[in-house]
Amino acid sequence: MSVTFAKGFSAAGVNAGISANKAKNDLALVVNNGPLDTAAGVFTTNRFCAAPVQWSRKAVADGHIKTVVLNSGGANACTGEEGFGQSAASAAKVAQVLNDGAVGSNNVAANDKADSANSRRHSDATVAATDESRIAVNDVAVCSTGLIGELLPLDKVLSGVEGAATALDNGEQAGMDAATAIMTTDTKPKTVKLQGSGYRVGGMVKGSGMIAPQLATMLCVITTDAVVNSSQLQEALSAAVDKSFNRIDVDGCMSTNDTVLLLASGASGVVPEANEFADLVRQACASLARQIIGDGEGSSHDIKVTVSGAATEDAALACARAVAGSNLLKCAISGNDPNWGRIVSSLGTVPVTVATYEPSKVTVDINGVRVCERGGAGVDRSEVSMVDREVDIDINLNHGDENATVWTDDLTHEYVHINADYES
Repeated sequence: MSVTFAKGFSAAGVNAGISANKAKNDLALVVNNGPLDTAAGVFTTNRFCAAPVQWSRKAVADGHIKTVVLNSGGANACTGEEGFGQSAASAAKVAQVLNDGAVGSNNVAANDKADSANSRRHSDATVAATDESRIAVNDVAVCSTGLIGELLPLDKVLSGVEGAATALDNGEQAGMDAATAIMTTDTKPKTVKLQGSGYRVGGMVKGSGMIAPQLATMLCVITTDAVVNSSQLQEALSAAVDKSFNRIDVDGCMSTNDTVLLLASGASGVVPEANEFADLVRQACASLARQIIGDGEGSSHDIKVTVSGAATEDAALACARAVAGSNLLKCAISGNDPNWGRIVSSLGTVPVTVATYEPSKVTVDINGVRVCERGGAGVDRSEVSMVDREVDIDINLNHGDENATVWTDDLTHEYVHINADYES
């Protein structure tokens, strides 16, 4: 299951004809049926952020979101006022259709009404359930992914919203349909489901290329039926994103459209223990981020770069990012060559003001083999097995107690092919 694993949520994924691939679903709808509608978000830091990012930042600013509409097939980025108008029109259409009652016929309303009633009977929640059943335009978040610089075929988006509303369901297939509809160059849907103490967390993400630290080319919706206020949601989400989506790097490219949303329905009636809830959100983000790396465009290896022995976590992270971002290293790993020289040369680009260490004390292990000892040659790199898809690079600066990990992929001919011919 996906976003529908948590109680109180329904979803759909339909073919609206937006994508260049006319055979695939390309529009998804996720609806929070309550009784709560608290929400949090994290977005791209790219200064050319897309119109839907601008819209959704404003929508979630008050800590409430009832619905998310997502499309693949077009990013609606760098499209000016007209593009922002398209995001506004998409949100308005969602609100209108759902307020008019054009929703799926698979007992979604009945099931979610029962969940809500159960929540009101059994919750000792400190967060009050919303009494407002109607959806306002600013209750709708909008997410888009695809080619930059082109407007969306708005008529298809709006008709797709109508189709998605009639297909809404809270079952497993509906969640998977939504997860599939947001894919672009992804080869498989990416979902997560986690069980808490009487409540659930579910989620979906898309992402395969244009992935770099500080989010990625990704749209992510995480749902929970726990009773949680918006400030707790934001705190948990920001911390989780920092240790997951902000620490993956397929190709060093930052997107204009990255969006991560966390929605709470409160339908379980359970007020979670704060640390357990934060840990489940962290686990959800970590799982989805790892799935992005496992589906990196054209990749044949997933590379885990861990830097330990640093004076500070920021120093360890800077070093790990420098190594993970090396195209030379990525190409070497693609060729099954554990070339540790490309690791230390990238490590050496980190300024001493950022990470203090002595090169003569650094060690590097690749898949458990000490190929670099005290800044020089160690065991011959021919001893390293490169059979498995996962490659572990462990760097010890021997200058402190802090560590950090960044995941990346190798760089293959297939990656070049995909991006030379890319159409969403």
